Amino acid sequence: MIKILGIVVLAFSLLPAPAVGQTPAKPYLYIGWPNDGEVLAAGKPFRVWFGLRNMGVAPKGIVFPNTGHHHLLINTELTPAGQEIPSDRNHLHFGAGETETMVELPPGRHTLQLLMGDDKHVPHKPPIFSRKITITVK
Repeated sequence: MIKILGIVVLAFSLLPAPAVGQTPAKPYLYIGWPNDGEVLAAGKPFRVWFGLRNMGVAPKGIVFPNTGHHHLLINTELTPAGQEIPSDRNHLHFGAGETETMVELPPGRHTLQLLMGDDKHVPHKPPIFSRKITITVK
């Protein structure tokens, strides 16, 4: 871990660089919990944890190669390239570098998807996003 401006940052981006002539591994973003198809109890917050490989997590405003921070998209589509990710009840920002959260949703079917944003909340080029999962709250 590295401490930047009093904030602890997971420094996965400090892994050794690929050897000359090798292509860097493509970042892989995923939702570790809940699983696709999960049925969760209504009226109770549930934990959502974020998984990321081959890239680091850094808070908003920190410019460091091969890093970004998470955005949880709930019941919405990916933000178009070059546009700032909105901040509302369908676009949750984790600009302090968080890798999990608690969410409470009303009964029904919901979609969850992660999208990495750069230091200014703009998706990377090319965008780094998880597959969309569907959960049911009963």
